[in-house]
Amino acid sequence: MAEKYRNEENGECEETPSVEKLPEGDKYTLRMLSVIGHIEGHSVIGDGKTTKYEQVLPVLCSIEEDPATDGLLVLLNTVGGDVEAGLAIAEMLAGMSKPTVSLVIGGGHSIAVPIAVACRRSFIVPSATMTLHPVRINGTVLGTPQSFSYLAKMQARINKFILSHSRIGEDELNGLLMNNDELATDIGTILCGTEAVSVGLIDAVGGVSDALKGLKELVDESRG
Repeated sequence: MAEKYRNEENGECEETPSVEKLPEGDKYTLRMLSVIGHIEGHSVIGDGKTTKYEQVLPVLCSIEEDPATDGLLVLLNTVGGDVEAGLAIAEMLAGMSKPTVSLVIGGGHSIAVPIAVACRRSFIVPSATMTLHPVRINGTVLGTPQSFSYLAKMQARINKFILSHSRIGEDELNGLLMNNDELATDIGTILCGTEAVSVGLIDAVGGVSDALKGLKELVDESRG
């Protein structure tokens, strides 16, 4: 059953397909959140597929407060997007007491990396990729020390979150971010599924069955 949200423009209650209640079994009641397309922040993004953070945040609060929900599976197939919106989603996930598991399918790029590692356990399918690169912003940027200081602080926020929620080391993370040998028009690194696990970014390679099994294990642990 899809979640409902109120459209700010027309006041109508609409459905978003991004959050689903999985079929109830004998022991577990699980929810699934899909983070797809662009992660949309304060500005509306064209006609492409987007994950709107103003819809996701209240849904996460609802899941946290719902006594009938045992755990949450987060599916990621996203190119990234708004940095602060992505971090907001990541912080919400990291602060939940309910068991959470992420699964990267397709891609978990840019600001999707913190979202993937925010969950208690993370999985990635072998064919999926994750891109790490320094913070980029659109629009006019003044070439002043203040502008560079702002970007440096924003990057530090992202790095601190990733380091505190994964097993990757600081030197290795910085090396992947500043790699200038891999991307033709940018600096950074693209990691496939096994590489993301080998550097300590993601916990394990696996598919949806592995992710659901891991989530149920976390639920069992939380029940004592």
